[in-house]
Amino acid sequence: MDDEPKSAAELKEIRLNRKRAQEIEGIKAMAEIAAADIAIRKRTEKLRALRLAKEAADLANPPEPKAKPASKAKPKAKAAKKADVK
Repeated sequence: MDDEPKSAAELKEIRLNRKRAQEIEGIKAMAEIAAADIAIRKRTEKLRALRLAKEAADLANPPEPKAKPASKAKPKAKAAKKADVK
């Protein structure tokens, strides 16, 4: 760093340059945010279309209900054994 005192004109020029740099950075940051927002919206639109297509296909071709396994007679047998024990 320069230890020499700077004149008012030099300080003003430094402040202006710093302010311009900050404005440029702000514009770049806003452009990046806008681009990210557009990408998110496109991705969301694509995923929504895929989900709606899948839901429509599921409604058109519902899955077959699963067959329930036959219940076993073991609980009844236990009840009969308890009745015999008494």
